[in-house]
Amino acid sequence: MSGGWWCAGVRWPGQVPELGWSRGGDRRVSVLAYGAGLGFRALGERHCVGARGNVCPLGAVVPGRSTGGRCAECARLDRAHSVAADTMADDPRTYRVYLAWFGPGLVKVGITGEERGAARLREQGAVVFGWLGRGPLMAARRTEEVLRAALGVPDRIPYARKRAVRGRLPGREERAAEVAELYGRAARLEGRGWPESLERLPLEVVDQAEVFGIDRAPAPVRSVRELVDGGVVAGRLVAAAGPDLHLAVDGVGVVVLDTRLITGWDLAAVPVEGVPAAEGDVRVPLIDIGGSGVQGGLF
Repeated sequence: MSGGWWCAGVRWPGQVPELGWSRGGDRRVSVLAYGAGLGFRALGERHCVGARGNVCPLGAVVPGRSTGGRCAECARLDRAHSVAADTMADDPRTYRVYLAWFGPGLVKVGITGEERGAARLREQGAVVFGWLGRGPLMAARRTEEVLRAALGVPDRIPYARKRAVRGRLPGREERAAEVAELYGRAARLEGRGWPESLERLPLEVVDQAEVFGIDRAPAPVRSVRELVDGGVVAGRLVAAAGPDLHLAVDGVGVVVLDTRLITGWDLAAVPVEGVPAAEGDVRVPLIDIGGSGVQGGLF
C-alpha cells in the first residue's frame, strides 16, 4: 500500500482475514496470508475514525492506546445504534445465541445476526464455539441474561485475557468438552426461564484454531501497547485471531498487533515482502503477554 491510507482493522467475511483500508473516498481490502510479510510506519497523529461510516466532524485527536479509536461523541453515536445498546427492540431479523471458548475457563455467551453466520465468532477470536439457539432479538438477549444469572456465564471477556492463554491451549478434544458441558447446562434451563420463542439448536462444536493459524504458530511473547509517530511494525504474519495479528519479529519473537490500535493513523508501507522471515522490525512500545512488564520507548 502507498502512504496516506487509514486502516479499518481486520475483517473476517470468510475463513481468511482481511485488512480494510480507506483514503478519502477510496476503499480497498488486503487479503492476508500466513507466512507473508506485513509492515507499516505510523505518521503524524491519530484521529477519530468517526461513527457509522461518517467522518468525525471535529477531526478529533484520540489516544494511541484507545482500542475504540473514537472521540467521546462519535463513540456515543456509534453505540447508540448498536444491537448491544438494546435500542432496537423491533428488529425483525433472526438472531443466534452462541457459546464461545477462548481458553480454559474462558467461555462467554453472546448473540449475532443469523445472516452473519460465524463472522462474529471469528471477529472475537473464539477458538471454539457452538450455537445454542435462534429466535427474535429480545428472546436472544433474554437468553444471555438467563445464562448470566443462572450459570454465571459472562457476556464479555477482555482481549488481554484471551491473548494470555492463546499460546498454551489444551488439545482439540478438551477444548470441545468445555463448550459441550456448558451447552448441556444451558439446555437444562428450558422451562426455567428459557424464552419460549427461542428455538434450541442441536450441539455442533466448531474449532477455529486451524483457521486462525494458532495451532501451528509459536506462542506470542509480546503485544503492541500503542503506535507513535514514526513507529514501525513489520514482521512475518504467522497467525491471526479476532482483531489480533501475530507477527514473527527477529530478536523479539511473536508479537501481537491488535489492529484496533492502528485505526485512525496515517500509515505508510514498510517493504517486507520477499525478505527472510527473521528480518522483521518493531519500533513501538511493547508489553509482555500475560504479564505487567512494560518495555517502553522506541526500539
